[in-house]
Amino acid sequence: MKNRILISLLLMSFLAGINILAQSKEVKPKVTFIELGSVNCIPCKMMQPVMEAIENKYGDQVKVIFYDVWTNEQKKYAQQYKIKLIPTQVFLDENGKEFHRHEGFYPEAEIDKLLQGKGLKPKK
Repeated sequence: MKNRILISLLLMSFLAGINILAQSKEVKPKVTFIELGSVNCIPCKMMQPVMEAIENKYGDQVKVIFYDVWTNEQKKYAQQYKIKLIPTQVFLDENGKEFHRHEGFYPEAEIDKLLQGKGLKPKK
């Protein structure tokens, strides 16, 4: 009986250690791309495939976040980022500091130039 308890405790400790290691290996994105817009705005809708392409192209190097600032739950982000119009794109470095901002539709090729200028590489 004591051996079973001891083995169970050892197994639980081992599994907890694996979980801690897995969490510590999470990759922190080099850039956070925040899109502030609305699902009901035409230029904002045009940004949806651009955001998806950037996310797919750069993987975990970039974290893409969309806030629908016309909803009650997310309009606080319009105030937080002090936007004047939608869509607005805000880019943060790995420390959360804003390094670039754009208003209006932002073509994928231009975002690529920005990200590659920060040292990001498209995945193959």
